Amino acid sequence: MTNIYLLDGGTGQEVHKRSRKPAHPLWCAKVMMDQPHIVKEVHQDFIKAGARIITINSYTSTPTRLQRDGEIEWFEKLQLQAAEIALEARDELGPMAEDVQIAGCLPPLAGSYITDERSFTKLREEYEQIVAIQAPVVDLFLIETISSVKEAKAASEAALESGKTVFLSFTLSDRVPNQLRSGESIGEALTSVSDYSADAIMFNCSFPETISKGIKALKHLDIPYGGYANGFTSVDALKTGGTVDKLSARKDLDEEKYADYAIGWIKNGASLVGGCCEVGPSHIACLRKRIEEEGYRIDS
Repeated sequence: MTNIYLLDGGTGQEVHKRSRKPAHPLWCAKVMMDQPHIVKEVHQDFIKAGARIITINSYTSTPTRLQRDGEIEWFEKLQLQAAEIALEARDELGPMAEDVQIAGCLPPLAGSYITDERSFTKLREEYEQIVAIQAPVVDLFLIETISSVKEAKAASEAALESGKTVFLSFTLSDRVPNQLRSGESIGEALTSVSDYSADAIMFNCSFPETISKGIKALKHLDIPYGGYANGFTSVDALKTGGTVDKLSARKDLDEEKYADYAIGWIKNGASLVGGCCEVGPSHIACLRKRIEEEGYRIDS
């Protein structure tokens, strides 16, 4: 049967919840500045749960966000700190984590679920800055929560220049089937990035129901594909520069229910699964168990 790559869950949201601090526009980066041990604990809990790919905690540490919500002088320090904490988390766990890969994070530059209206050149230049810092210390790049084709192409060009494995993940509209949050269709998006030679295509940070519908559009691909959903009731309340306390978690998405969705993606050909916001280590542990019970092998 197909080997499955198991990603971690929603690191940023888990870090924020454990901090017990008021929400900040820089979200998980602010916690990392004040309580770095929490970030390490979250990484290690996801590894112990079975994740074989963990993503560094740099999602909100982009130049655009730091200029708006913090200090641009923090950029390189936060990027390196995020990578170093992930490496330490893996190394401290010894043999049980020796096959864990560290993914660099190329997120939306201005904010989640919006289309960045700046020029392609500006977007690519900013992604290149991030790649230059992360490339020497990560195993692969995860371009995630991307709302538009332009952002996907800019991030892909920057990441592929590193020569490392690149996974590209779009976030889908929860209102209109088979669309990115930009309004572009899944088909248009796949055609537009087809020449970039990404090593995998995924959908993330949308409802699991949305990903279950969207993933059927990936079945014709000749590269690995998959998904990792969020557990929010809606993302509509989150505005650029806003804080995650405006969002609410679903109460109907326990560990077994989430695993049901992810197993469904696997049965539709997905070979990469994990979780996004509100999907914690217990969800990943349950998903690992279900994957193994279904007779699949978790790869690294």
